[in-house]
Amino acid sequence: MPEIKVLYFAAASTTAGLQEEHIPLPSEEPFPLSSLATLLSSRHPSRGLDKVLATSQWSVDAEMVDEPEKVFLAGGEEVAVICPVSGG
Repeated sequence: MPEIKVLYFAAASTTAGLQEEHIPLPSEEPFPLSSLATLLSSRHPSRGLDKVLATSQWSVDAEMVDEPEKVFLAGGEEVAVICPVSGG
């Protein structure tokens, strides 16, 4: 079963209670990055991760993703959750 490595930073790490985890992809088909938030939220129910992910961006293999609906994961990728940052 193919899997990906998910890296959590800032609020995502605090909410998930993890800095990283390995996630098996649910099928042999390429998995849409746009569906990853739902999958991760289902693995960490009742923690509010869905709210954090709704405002976050994604990085796949150290490349920022502008259009997650056009990116498909086959396994072996490193996906980072990039939370919004505020500053002054």
